[in-house]
Order: sequence, then structure tokens, then C-alpha cells
Amino acid sequence: ELKQEIIRTLTADNPHVPRDIVRFNFKERAYKLVDDMDHTAVHFTLNGYLIHKDSDEGRRQSIRSCTEAGSFIEKAPVEAAAEPTEEAETKDEEPTEEAEGEGGGEGGGEGEQEAETAEAAEEEPPPQKPPERKLANQFNFIERGSTTYHYPLREKGLQTDPAPFETFSENVNQWFIYDSYMEELERMEKAKEKEKAKPAAVKKEDQKTGRKLSVVEPPHVDSLSMVAKAAKIAERMVNLNTYDDIAQDFKYFEDASDEYRGQKGTLLPLWKFQYQKTKKLAVTALSWNPKYKDLFAVGYGSYDFMKQGHGMLVLYTLKNPSFPEYSFSSESGVMCLDFHGDHPHLLAVGFYDGNVAIYNLKRASPQPSYKSSAKSGKHTEPVWQVKWQKDDMDSNRNFFSVSSDGRIVSWTLVKNELVHMDVIKLSADETTMQGPEGLQLQTLGSGISFDFHKKIDYLFLVGTEEGKIYKCSKSYSSQFLDVFEAHHMAVDTVSWNPFHLKVFISCSSDWTVKIWDHTIKTPLFVYDLATAVGDVAWSPYSSTVFAAVTIDGQAHVFDLNVNKLEPLCSQLVVTQKKNKTTHVQFNPADPVIIVGDERGLITCLKLSPNLRKKPKEKKGQEVKKGPEEEIAKLEKLLSLVRQPGKKE
Repeated sequence: ELKQEIIRTLTADNPHVPRDIVRFNFKERAYKLVDDMDHTAVHFTLNGYLIHKDSDEGRRQSIRSCTEAGSFIEKAPVEAAAEPTEEAETKDEEPTEEAEGEGGGEGGGEGEQEAETAEAAEEEPPPQKPPERKLANQFNFIERGSTTYHYPLREKGLQTDPAPFETFSENVNQWFIYDSYMEELERMEKAKEKEKAKPAAVKKEDQKTGRKLSVVEPPHVDSLSMVAKAAKIAERMVNLNTYDDIAQDFKYFEDASDEYRGQKGTLLPLWKFQYQKTKKLAVTALSWNPKYKDLFAVGYGSYDFMKQGHGMLVLYTLKNPSFPEYSFSSESGVMCLDFHGDHPHLLAVGFYDGNVAIYNLKRASPQPSYKSSAKSGKHTEPVWQVKWQKDDMDSNRNFFSVSSDGRIVSWTLVKNELVHMDVIKLSADETTMQGPEGLQLQTLGSGISFDFHKKIDYLFLVGTEEGKIYKCSKSYSSQFLDVFEAHHMAVDTVSWNPFHLKVFISCSSDWTVKIWDHTIKTPLFVYDLATAVGDVAWSPYSSTVFAAVTIDGQAHVFDLNVNKLEPLCSQLVVTQKKNKTTHVQFNPADPVIIVGDERGLITCLKLSPNLRKKPKEKKGQEVKKGPEEEIAKLEKLLSLVRQPGKKE
């Protein structure tokens, strides 16, 4: 088989040319088979700028280059020959004078001189032709002289350079980079010399006092940052001494009177946080940092439609109650905010004008790092809540926002810009509006609050201004999984329980707080607080403890494991008249809560021991710890609620 010869014939035919092509022949008025197909295969094409030397354009360019070279060479010998002619004239004049002196009486001397000059004029040599200039090899791109800095692709009009093809050589770019580098190096050396020449301090005399004042140059930025850091530490130390009693209460105080109150508890006021620039603004959002447990962010704005103005974003720490750590001003009021769980320096913010933004606390900039606009799909009405979500498949960070315009939008950070995508549009199915010519127009729902499930990524709840709660999925943009007829007024807050996967809580301006199981249409618990409820929040340490604030300035703390009917604590937090509490949040690590009001004041309160009790261990039972214990505790309560006839 190896010795077998296989003959293969190579032809110039293209095997990929289509065969049996039929075209209409107008002469014969019939379809004919095309035999002469073009077999040429073009693999590479380049339009060059070479001109044949024997062509008309080639001759014109060669003549033009020769004439320019000749004119340049002629100028040099003419200027050089000008000097020796003057010297020759002076030399000729000197002997003529001597001859006149010597032969004054000889009459024939003058005639001889004239004859000699005539012969010399006749014997003048013909003008020499200038030597031909040797042109540089224009194809040798290594030489710098053969390159040109004219870029024909960037200039307007036709290119008249005789060798434009040279501009595409890489050597041009290399020399250009080299020159730029040398200029920059020279500039840096001059700057260093100037710095060395300047004195470190310039002494001036004060004319009035006669003292000598030394004006020192401003220090470097690094030294300023070091001084600022040292000043911040010193400020915290001073505040620690100033608020030493409160710090001791925060760390060690436990209210002993709880033993005599039975199941009731109290809230101990600690620090109060207020900034001079936010006194006329209301606290519209609160959020604790997930990494630094003492740091929290506060959003300032206004809920009144007639009193809209600027807003503020302020970050406080429990270590320094006198002054904020960070402060940012905005043209519109801040309505909501949320820290990123994995990147605690990123803060998502929603504004009253419908925009969303992301602030990067690592950058010392008063402006947000990212912000939406009318082009990038901003909301048309106020943004009431924002929530960070897990990174998408391409590892891009993203968050969601809900607004009164009925849109729930996903915002993704892609290449330093915010890209939006509408996840779902809330529609009020039962309500229609009469349009022109009797048309029935469907009205959109108004989203007020939302929350994503702690374990199931695609599941989330949306509270609306009409009092309904929609159970939605990221996978379905046109329909809801379920609808709860929850409240008679706007649902201000809806939140999943951090331990139990089925339970969520909601509050409304209809005076009620309700606890739900998302598999059941009716609420499990209903609490009437006798006035509009501003906010509600689950505790991070117990599945049965939650807190709510009402517009009459009170804070209420419930523990369903202790008392399922009424709060364990109802305490007045705001003492000023016509002031309302707006938001409440639990600290993720310490037994404290923060409460904001309409006048920009944030109050920090410590929970008494009765408000943070843990279940007692029973003999003979397996001890459950952590989330399992909380889930079992809440599941027991829910089973009692679902079976009202069974005794506890």
C-alpha cells in the first residue's frame, strides 16, 4: 500500500464556485445554463500609492523633485562665490594705481591694459552645471529623513505628498513616540531644577510689629491626609470623654427594673445625631453598614409634595455623635438607600426626581460615581426603595428600584455606566380611566415598597399605594404569582422574616401592622396601633421580635414568643410637638435601634433585657442553636395560629 502511486491532478478551477447557474438570455428569450464562471479567488487586496516612473504623473513628480534639488544647490555656490570676487576687485585696483604712478609718461601703457582686459573677458569660462543631488532612498524606512509626519487619513482634501505611502510605516510612530518621550523627560528635569532653586521658606518682615514671619510652602497631600486622620482620632477621643456616661450605658448598663415589670421592657435613650445642614429636612431612609457595625447611613428629604428642595446623604458612626463621617448634597431629596452586602463601600440611593445613583465611599468626591438620566431610563416619579442583589452571570453588580410610576427596574453596572431593564410593570386591573372618545385606559399601579426573599433569589414582594401586596418573580414580567388584599391605604413597608422562609410583615397608614404567610391569603397576626404606622423592622437576633414607629412619636417593640396580643414596650421617642417618627432600624450586632423623625434628628435607643430574651432550655430536649432555634420558635407560634381551637 505504501508503494502504491496515487495520481492527483491540480487544476486552476475553484472547487467552491457554484455550478449549474441559470440566467435569462434576453436575445434568445429563454433561460440558459452559464458555463463560463469566474474561477478567480481573491485572497488579499491592498490599494497602493506607487506610480510607474514612465507614466505622466511619474515624470511630472521626478521633474519637480529635480528642479527643487537644483535650486537648493545653486544658492550655496552663488553665496560662496560672492566673497572672492570682492577680494579680486581690491587686488586688481592696487596694481593699476602702481602702474599709473610708474608709467605716467608712457602713453602706450593704458592701451596694453585695455587689450588685456578685453582678452580676459572673451576667455571667461562657461558656467558650470550644478552636480546632481543624490536623492534619499525613500524605501529605507530605517532612516529618519525618509519619513514624513503628514497623516493623509486625517487631513482634508487631496494628498499632494510625492510619497504618501511612507506615512503608514511603523517607523513614523516610533520616532513620534521617541520625541514625545524626550520632551516629557526634559520638562520633568526642568521642573525638578525649579523646585531645587526655590527656597523652602520665604522670610518676610511684618511692618507693624517688626517680627519676622516665615511663609512655608503648603505640605504634600499625603501629609494632609495623615493630619486629617490624626485629627479624626483625636476628635473621637474627645467625644469619648464628653459622652463617657452614654458610652458606659451602651456597653454595660442593664435595666434592673425589668425584673419587677413582668414581661414589659423599656428603651434607654443613648446618643442623638443631628447635622446643622439637615435641620429642616426629614429622615427618609436608614441603613446600617454590613461590615462596620457602628456606621449607618441616613437619607434626608421631604415627603411633602409642596416642600421639595435639596437633599442630603449623611453617614454617622456611634464613635463620633457630634459630626458625620461623610456628607453628600444632592439637588433632589433622598428617598431611599441601601448598602451592598459584599462591597460595603458602595451605596445605592434613590431620589425624589426619579433618578438613582451609586456613591463610592472610597473616592473623595462629592458627586456620585454613577447616576441615571433621562437617556438611561430614569423613573418619572419618586423612587421609594432600592435593594442590592447578587451579581449577574457576567459578575456585574446590580440593584433594583421601585417607584410610583409602576415600574420595577433592574440597574446593572456595565463599563462605568448604569444599564436599566424593566423587570415588571404594576397594573391596577380593576381600575380603568375614561379616555378621549370613550376609550378605557388602564392605569398603572404605584409601587411604594418591596423586598426580596432571603433564600429564593427570584421571589420578591411589592407593596403598592392602593394597599395591595404583589408576590412577583423576576422570571415573569407580565403577571403576578399572587395578590394579597393587605391594607386599605398605602403599604409603607414590606419585609421578609430573616429566619423563617414563609413569613413576612407589612405596615400601612391604615394604623395596622400585619404578619403574613405567603402561602395563605389572610394575615396571621394583625396589630392596630391607633395611628398611622411609618415603618416596621424585624430584629436580626430573634425571629419573633420586631419594632414599629408611628407618627405620634412612639416606638413599639413586639415579641411574639412572649406576648402575641400587645407590644412589650410602647415609648415616646420624639418629645417635640408636631414632630413625627418616620423610620426605625435594628443594629445588626448590638442591642440598639435608631429612630429618625421629620426634623432630621436620629435617636439611638438601647433595648432592655426583657425586649431581647432568648428561650429557656428545657430538660430532656435537644438544644437548637442559631437560626434553627428561631425557625422552630416561630413555626410553633404559626401552628398555634393556624389551629385556633388548640390550647397553648
